[in-house]
Amino acid sequence: MTPCLIVQNWIAVASADHVRRARAAGFMQVCHGKAAPLRRIHARDRVAYYSPTVEFRGGEKCRAFTALGIVCDREPYQPATDGFFCPYRRDVTWLETHDAPIEPLLGVLAFSAERRHWGYQLRFGLFRISDQDMRTIAKAMGVIGLHCETP
Repeated sequence: MTPCLIVQNWIAVASADHVRRARAAGFMQVCHGKAAPLRRIHARDRVAYYSPTVEFRGGEKCRAFTALGIVCDREPYQPATDGFFCPYRRDVTWLETHDAPIEPLLGVLAFSAERRHWGYQLRFGLFRISDQDMRTIAKAMGVIGLHCETP
């Protein structure tokens, strides 16, 4: 087996509808399009999206992991737009997954060890997690044998 090329594992936070659009176009975006958080992420890092709601500013809860992928080599960029909002993005190779509710994982994931305050870190929009937490999330999302190599 080749050496692990993964530098870090991340949880990004966005509504499920925003995640669906990003998956379809092969990118990720965090913190309302800010560049600085995306610069902390490197090529071959793994990222899982957690979606607290179905729609941005919507009331319908989702509370599930909705995407998992491997970050590509391209640095953060701004796509050509004809509007006033010019977000920064990173390209991602999204894996085939299904949504995984967070509730059954709360006692297992290290970042949710304090069940009462498990959602606090999610307010930052992007944070690092352990390899074990990423493997647990991947398994819950139907990814078998998550490897370190870029797909």
